[in-house]
Amino acid sequence: MKILLAGAEGQLGSVVRSGFGAHQVIAPSEADLDICDRRQVEAALDRARPDLLLNAAAYTDVDGAESEPEAAFAVNARGPGILAVATERRGIPILHISTDFVFDGEAGRPYDERDETGPCSVYGQSKLEGEEALRHANPQHFVVRTSWLYAPEGRNFPLTMVELAERAEVRVVNDQFGSPTFAPHLSAGLLELIESASWGTYHLAGRGVASWYELTRALYRERGIGTPVRPVPTSEFPRPARRPRFSALTTVQEPRILLPPWEEGLRAFVAAIS
Repeated sequence: MKILLAGAEGQLGSVVRSGFGAHQVIAPSEADLDICDRRQVEAALDRARPDLLLNAAAYTDVDGAESEPEAAFAVNARGPGILAVATERRGIPILHISTDFVFDGEAGRPYDERDETGPCSVYGQSKLEGEEALRHANPQHFVVRTSWLYAPEGRNFPLTMVELAERAEVRVVNDQFGSPTFAPHLSAGLLELIESASWGTYHLAGRGVASWYELTRALYRERGIGTPVRPVPTSEFPRPARRPRFSALTTVQEPRILLPPWEEGLRAFVAAIS
């Protein structure tokens, strides 16, 4: 299969670009494939003539979206709509990456694909509108929601915690819960999903639930870091955007594609950065 990858320079895009089974991945730069530019999108599709378009491009600055909603909605909502229309006209399926932030986090349990959405931030709302635009325009779609994505490179929470380990003490929020997801594990799940050709909305995330505090404690144990980690409430780190309190994900979709437990992903991450 020939796959055109949008967002090739991001965390997930970098992993997909480096190896995606036996499939051929065409990975233009953002300068060559701006998903908000309709003409550029159509030209890229006509040039590549892919069997599937994988959209990993996104505006991911959760706090920045509160002050830059136009930029967030352009990339997260209008861009997927442009991709969906262009691919549908050419009979090309599309796989779109979304987020646990489409939920408000108040259910107190992991969310599955049947649960009602209700984002509590501009970022979450922009991602939800992107999902809806894509579903409306191209029936041959995969919408894949994931949670707390991280990779051995780029900017992400585990790498930041490794950098902060030089401090005398690290304070970490203990009242936000999610499903930490190692990008290579997500990439493997996407590969399995694509080969199933079963359109719809899926949740693919590291199995289980952790708080940011629990994730940091586990990370430091795996790395042999002795820096004390102190749990603190979200109120100690006021941010412009509200975060879902409990946005862990689970799945009821068939065929059921389960990623490894988040602890296994963390161990693979530590091995990769060692």
